[in-house]
Amino acid sequence: MVEVKMGDCWSHTKDQFDNLEKHTQWGIEFMERYNKFVKDRTDIEISYAKQLRNLSKKYQPKRNSKEEEEQKYTSCRAFLTILNEMNDYAGQHEVIAENMSGLIFAELSRYIQELKQERKLHFQEGRRAQQHIESCWKQLEASKRRFERDCKEAGRADQHFEKMDADLNVTKADVEKARQQALNRQQMASDSKGEYSSVLQNFNKEQHEHYYTIIPNIFQKIQDLDEKRIVRIGESMKTFSEVDRQVIPIIGKCLDGITNAAESIDQKHDTQLVVEAFKSGFEQPGDVDFEDFSQAMKRTVSESSLSNSRSDSKQEPKSGKSKGKLWPFIKKNKGSGPEDFSHLPPEQRRKKLQQKIDEIKKEIQKESYQRDALTKMKDVYIKDPQMGDPNSVDPRLAEIEQTIEKLRQESQKFEAWLAEVEGRLPAKTDQSRRQSEVYELQSTAVNNCAQDRESPDGSYTEEQNQDPQLKVAAQTEFDDEFDDEEILPTIGTCKAMYPFEGQNEGTIAMAEGETLNVIEEDKGDGWTRVRRNEDEEGYVPSSYVEVYLDKNAKAYEQYQRAVKSQPRWHGTGVTYRSDQIIKTEFKFSNCHDGI
Repeated sequence: MVEVKMGDCWSHTKDQFDNLEKHTQWGIEFMERYNKFVKDRTDIEISYAKQLRNLSKKYQPKRNSKEEEEQKYTSCRAFLTILNEMNDYAGQHEVIAENMSGLIFAELSRYIQELKQERKLHFQEGRRAQQHIESCWKQLEASKRRFERDCKEAGRADQHFEKMDADLNVTKADVEKARQQALNRQQMASDSKGEYSSVLQNFNKEQHEHYYTIIPNIFQKIQDLDEKRIVRIGESMKTFSEVDRQVIPIIGKCLDGITNAAESIDQKHDTQLVVEAFKSGFEQPGDVDFEDFSQAMKRTVSESSLSNSRSDSKQEPKSGKSKGKLWPFIKKNKGSGPEDFSHLPPEQRRKKLQQKIDEIKKEIQKESYQRDALTKMKDVYIKDPQMGDPNSVDPRLAEIEQTIEKLRQESQKFEAWLAEVEGRLPAKTDQSRRQSEVYELQSTAVNNCAQDRESPDGSYTEEQNQDPQLKVAAQTEFDDEFDDEEILPTIGTCKAMYPFEGQNEGTIAMAEGETLNVIEEDKGDGWTRVRRNEDEEGYVPSSYVEVYLDKNAKAYEQYQRAVKSQPRWHGTGVTYRSDQIIKTEFKFSNCHDGI
């Protein structure tokens, strides 16, 4: 601060006050700028914490969604842990913002106001002291000038008296008058001298006190004020560091949690879950039998051998073709599929059925809770009729009972399907079940029970005691149905009432209003076989087309006779090839005259 020396005048002190006033004002402005910096840092921490929380919330798995199901994977659980840790991490930034706002910004704001008030008092005190010494100085100057004036007046009065006294022409009365005036002037000068001496003595005292006591004290107060300001800024800067340092251990724990989550990822576990989720449950197919077409070349000249070779060559390819029919790789439909999920592979079907059963049980539990609550309410009404009418609860109870009964029946239905899949009941694939239905109709006609089976490799086999002629006839009919070389005749036309994409194998796409040729009418399975040209044919939904059969055509008459001649299979065969494995999907409908 400013050191005041003995020779400093009051004007110099005034200049020092101006300098000190400017310096202390700068110090307060510097503190306000630093406090504004803390406020901006606080706003950044609050904004950053908010953005982190929003980020964590944005990527949280949605309830009842696929993302929630993904939490079974360790990598997804690790990511969820990271999101939770980031949420805690955001909380620590909120703590930083809160502490900076309370411990630094608020305290400094209050201190700055106190600093301004104290500084104002000190400088007001300094101005008053300065004004006082200036007033004393002015009084001294006035007394000094008066004393000087009186001395000059006394001197002139003495000179005038001496002149009058030396002049002989002047009367004695004039000389006495001049002498009296000189004496008066001398007395006034003497009085002015005394007053000037007193004022000067007082001024020197005031000046000494001003420069040695009052001003140093004021300067010391201003110095202490500025030093406290500097100390306070240093303390707040230290607090600025400590606020961050206090949350570092917790932030470190958050980062450790993220590291542990990353280390908890188990690739073997996740891939095993994928295997469990998508395994079909189908058994591996067996080897494909060799079809020896060369036997047809080994014919003898005799008629008997010719007939035998014909029968052998006619049956062996069919049996080979039948053995080559393996379990199907079914292309997924875009629709919901059958209620029993029979369109899914066994393992996937089991999971879907179990999931459905669990959902139904939850619904039953929910309805049971409502029933119990209503029953208790009814008991309360019975005990205290003022609370309500007990009969008003009965309709709702009856409704809940009906709902529970329906849900139980639904659960039993799905449990039966689940038992079939899990092997508690005889398991049947979709293909073998349809084949079984056909054989049951045939066995009714011939009084011979033919049971269907599944071989370990998934292909269809028949009982050895089944009627050979019936088996060969049905197999011949079935295989001829899917002979690619056979071109079925046209039995009518159809017009598409709606567009059909035809994305599944065995179907054909059509546009609204398009006209196609009908080569096989709907036999109860909801599909009509059509042809666009010689190389493009397939099935379309019967409800999508308006069929116009040409019943007078010869082809239609032949078709009707073929249909009524015997029970037979009608359907489509779709072949898939993947990694040298051939799978065939069949859709059947049983057609018989009068059935």
